[in-house]
Formats: sequence, C-alpha cells, structure tokens
Amino acid sequence: MKKKLFITSLLSILLFSFQVNADAFINSREEYEKTGRVIWEVNTKEKLVALTFDDGPHPVFTPQILDILAKHDAKATFFVTGNKVVRFPDLLKREVKEGHEIANHTFHHIYGNITSARLSSELEETDKIIKKFTGLKPSLYRPVGGFYNDVIINTALKNGKEVVLWSWDQDSRDWANPPASQICSYIKKGVKPGNIILFHDWRGSEYTQTCSTVKALDNILDFLDKNGYKCVTVSELLYRSTQMISESFAIYPSKKEKTSHIDLMF
Repeated sequence: MKKKLFITSLLSILLFSFQVNADAFINSREEYEKTGRVIWEVNTKEKLVALTFDDGPHPVFTPQILDILAKHDAKATFFVTGNKVVRFPDLLKREVKEGHEIANHTFHHIYGNITSARLSSELEETDKIIKKFTGLKPSLYRPVGGFYNDVIINTALKNGKEVVLWSWDQDSRDWANPPASQICSYIKKGVKPGNIILFHDWRGSEYTQTCSTVKALDNILDFLDKNGYKCVTVSELLYRSTQMISESFAIYPSKKEKTSHIDLMF
C-alpha cells in the first residue's frame, strides 16, 4: 500500500513538474513576442510567406532548391552555417546574386545551451566569413534547433541580430527526411499569411544525393502560386507587416521603393 502511494505521489510530482515547464515555455514565447525580441511569424493580411532554409549550403541540394525557387520567382532566406560557407562559398554567392537573403545560423551548429561568449564568437565568425565572400553582414539569426533562452536572445541582440524562429505549424520536419508527400501535406494544411516556413537545405553529408525537401518544394510552390501566395525574404515580410525591421540593422528592405519589388540595402 505504501509502495503504491509512493509511486502515485511520484507520478503526480513528475506530471506537475512537466506542466510547470510546459507553461514556462509557452509564457516565455508570449513574453518574447510581446516585446518583439523574437519573431515566429508576422501579422499581415497580405498573402505573403517566408521560406527559410537552415544549415546549408549543400553542394547537391542547394543548387536544386535555387533552380526551383527561380522557376517560381520565389525568394527565400538562407540561414547558413559558417563551416559550410567556407567549403561552398560559390553557392552563397549564387544565393545573393539571385536575390535571396543570407542569415546567420552560427559557425559550428552547436545544439542546446551555449555561453554568451561562445555564441558571440560563433556569430562573429559566421558574419566574417559571409562578408568575406559577399560583402554583406547579415542581421537575422536563427538559434540552432530553435533552442532559445535569455542568454541566447540577449547575446544575439547585443550582437545586432534579429532573432527569427518559425511558425509552429510550419515546421516541415524535413530534417528526418520523411516522404515528400508528407512534407507537402503538412505545409499545405496549415499555411496562412505571415507564416515563416522552416526547411533545411543540408541533409546527410556532402555526398548525399537524395532529399525529400527538394522533391516536395516544387509541389509546395505550385500550391502557393495557385492560392495567391507570394514567397518573400524574412526581411521583406517584416517590412511589409506591422513588425518593422529596425533601421539600425545592416540589411533591411529599402523604403524608397514603391513597387512590389523591395531591394535590400547593404
């Protein structure tokens, strides 16, 4: 009897602990959104979405993705890792040349907790290598794995970065390489104006030849085209929504343009 009571009490404590942690996570998002310190999506009535690609560039998949984006006249934001840029700088140059946005995803792609000093070093090293090959210094940053806390966010802000995550119902989960049909179904079902959609253009090793993201992308863009959506960079999405991107950032859409095309200021 005592043993059963002990187990019941232990389970109650664990359940309560889980609930507290879950609530803390939800409340932290609400708090960050209210202050504008982290962006998950934007409030807009325009049929605009931002496609984002993490972890690249990849020598096989990034060129294929760029070809598909060009076919649909779609723009995207590439959250690149510095150690991949060093190996494949020409792909970074192509992304910029074709009108896409480059953002910082750290140099070594370190998961989980990270000290402020180490994160600053990661951001600075990635900025430096991006600027070396493109002349640009990115202002957007995405924490690895979407992991965030006060240390990560405060450090990013001190380094002049806007912290960008993604819409919770627009995570393609392509990192697990599910069937392309599953990626398509998930994205199509939940898409709405102002969404920031998460993909990855790096999978496996540089020798990996197949990727569900590539297989799904053309179908997804067909769907977005037919339903009146326009794919823009994260900066343009922020600029054309109620959440204006700070003018202190090195990269932002020019307000001088009055046409549908918004140039990026470098």
